[in-house]
Amino acid sequence: MVTVTGTLKAVSLFILELLSSFTDWFLTKPAWAQLEVLENTELKTTGGIHEKHKAKSLWEKRGAVVMVEASEISSLRSQLQELDIPLLAVVKENKGRELDGFKQYFAGNVYLDQKRNFYGPRERWMLFSMFLRVGVWQNLWRATRRGFMGNLRGEGLVLGGVFVIGPGDQGVLLEHREREFGDKVNLLALLRAARQIPEGPSPGK
Repeated sequence: MVTVTGTLKAVSLFILELLSSFTDWFLTKPAWAQLEVLENTELKTTGGIHEKHKAKSLWEKRGAVVMVEASEISSLRSQLQELDIPLLAVVKENKGRELDGFKQYFAGNVYLDQKRNFYGPRERWMLFSMFLRVGVWQNLWRATRRGFMGNLRGEGLVLGGVFVIGPGDQGVLLEHREREFGDKVNLLALLRAARQIPEGPSPGK
């Protein structure tokens, strides 16, 4: 027998999903990255010593998985290590407390992208519509339980994503742009893309 509580729960979920669908109209559509722009982006190391690197130098030999404001992919680190593919993270702000919290849940090197090329070419923000999306609340709840909230103030409202980039001229093998906070990349698709990177140094390197 269907209970009143069960019926109310189902109706509530339907309404929330309807609101989430409605807010899709207000989301900025992503524009896909240009490899040349990413390659020439200057990235700075975070931590005690601030070194500058052309982004291309980080993946030109073995490719890389680049996470933009994300931490969930750390669970794949061992599998990426078996493939000899580095796991990197890019952030837009070098704020001590938030960055320290991020590093607790990310196993890899973290770089600062001051020009925010990895967030473009069309930067996307999630403002008031975030409060109407079921997925956002679910992701915030999971993040709170794990003890990682990140920075939701000011520019913390910018959406990120994930790239799998091959060495040499192989280019971008996978590009995932968040539709909302905590919108996870398909991990199986990510590994499939990573396995397209040939073993050993790229040709001519």
